[in-house]
Order: sequence, then C-alpha cells, then structure tokens
Amino acid sequence: MRRCFELARKGLGMTRTNPLVGSVLVYEDRIIGEGFHHEFGGPHAEVNAIRSVKDHSLLSKSTLYCNLEPCSHHGKTPPCSMLISQKGIKRVVVSNMDPFPSVNGSGIRQLEESGIEVLTGCLEEDGLHLNRRFLHYINYRRPYVILKWAQSADGFIDLEREPGDQEGPRWISNDLCRTLVHKWRSEESAIMVGTNTVLSDNPRLNTRRWTGSNPVRITLDRRGRLSDTAHILDGTQETIVFSGVQRNYSGKIRTVHADPSYELVDVMEELFDQQIISIFVEGGAELHNSFLASGLWDEARVFTGKMSFSQGVKSPEIKEKPDELLNIGDAKLEVFRNRNSTLNGL
Repeated sequence: MRRCFELARKGLGMTRTNPLVGSVLVYEDRIIGEGFHHEFGGPHAEVNAIRSVKDHSLLSKSTLYCNLEPCSHHGKTPPCSMLISQKGIKRVVVSNMDPFPSVNGSGIRQLEESGIEVLTGCLEEDGLHLNRRFLHYINYRRPYVILKWAQSADGFIDLEREPGDQEGPRWISNDLCRTLVHKWRSEESAIMVGTNTVLSDNPRLNTRRWTGSNPVRITLDRRGRLSDTAHILDGTQETIVFSGVQRNYSGKIRTVHADPSYELVDVMEELFDQQIISIFVEGGAELHNSFLASGLWDEARVFTGKMSFSQGVKSPEIKEKPDELLNIGDAKLEVFRNRNSTLNGL
C-alpha cells in the first residue's frame, strides 16, 4: 500500500478534480504490475497497473492493492470494478472509500457481488492525508486551502513599501526554499494573492523553477485597482479575477463580479463551482489574516529566515505549535494544520 501512495503522488497537480490513486498487483509476494492515475480524463491507476503485467495468466492468482476504492461508474473511462472482475482478480486491498457520489461504496459492493474478496482500511490515515485535497473538495464543497509566507527572524514579512516601489520585495528565505515553493505551486489547482501583492510585487505566479503545470492564478480586486500591465493579467495563464468593477480582459482570464458585500466564503463557493480543488495562498498579510480569521484554511507553511527587519509588515500569527518542523538550508519551515477545519477535525 505504501508503494500505491508513492505512485499516486506522481499525479499531484495533474489530476484536477480527480483523486490521487496508485495501484499495485502482487503475485506470491512479488510486484508484477503497477500504475497510477497520470492526468484528468486518462486511464485510472488500476487500468495502468493491469496493462503493465506481462503475463496476464497470473492475474487470477494475484492481489490488487489500490489506495482508493475502484470506481463503479461510466465517466470519462469505463468502471474499474468491471475490469477487475473481468480479469479474474480474486482479492483487492483498499486504503480508503471514495466519497464521490457516483462511487461511495458501490465499487466495493460490485467487487464483492462478483465474488472478489475485498479488504478495506489498510493504512487508512495515511490514505486520507494523501487525498486530503480531493476528500475535502467532495465532502465539504470548498477548495483545500494552503497558506504560505516567509517571515524574518523578528516576525515581519516585508518592509513597508508603496505600490511600484523600485526596491522590490526583500527575499527572506533562501534559493532552495524558493525552488521548493515553485514545486508546491505545481501541485495545487490554483494560486491566490491579494491586490496589494500584485501592486507591490507584480508576481508572475508560475512554476518557472519547476517542471510541473502552472496553477490557475486568482486575485481579489474589489475596487478595480489593477493595471492591465500586471503580469497576472497578461492572458498567458488561466486566471480568475474577482472584481468589483466591469473589466474586459483578453486571453485566459475569467472575471467574477465581487461587490463590497462579497465575503471570503463566497469566493470559496465560486471556486468550488469552477472546479478548483485546492488553493495555494501566497500573500499578502491582509489576505492571509482574512483566511486565518475566517477559519477557511487547512494548512500553513511558514518559512523563517535569519535576517531581522526591526519594523515593517507584521507576519500573520498562528497561536498553535507546528505539526512539522524542518530545516531547509539556513531557513526553518513550520507546517501547521488547522485542527478546527472540517477535514483535519475528523
């Protein structure tokens, strides 16, 4: 099952609203086939695992391991439960049930009705963590939210700067941390920043330091302050702008009307409807604090560098102990999980 998890992670950032799934076929304690769900709309993990087996006569004597319940419905691909039965596989081991309404236990039931032995709950907690984005999106109808910021040793995320300040942002973390952030961007559906961050830093919000896909860019521009010269409005990357004024953009930009009464929970509902399964929030302080105050966050990844600012923009504050603490070069990384959020509270 741990090998299923390893395989499933290879689909991070590619499966969109589909879950991360890996599958392994074992014959006499030896792996004879394995596969994972590569991309949205492509063959499922079980299909790829079965296809990889050289001698199909061994399938009827093998056990199929899969970290998520095999699907049982005709979607973009045929049901995996039917294929497993057709291939004569007699035993299936699953980590987690699939809460997607078209599955939700029916995959297991179809396998059992075909005479297949099914074991569930193998490394269940690990499986839940792996698919936390998908499970949160399906069960609670909002994207999974990950906050990220870097702070100085004395608790500031930036100096006080005016929009367009030529000095630009101060890099608090190191080069390795910045590359890691681009990897993280590639793993999420979308990346969000506030208007002040766009005005001050003019970020591109892409994955130029990593080989993965670019996330959908999102910003909140209630008062229409953004200039058409902003990088995130260049039309080259999928972008969603929540705006309080009527604007017409070209390229891959969608606008959503957001008047002063439009709250963060409304943003989350809209992004759910637009099939955004997860959001990586990169700034700034006002947006981060809004997420923290509303409770609409699930993880926070906080870098702390060696430099001190003495004054500036105070970093957001989480008054809990971190769940993980890592050293990334000369910087410290703390990972927090919101115990009050719907999924982490299970």
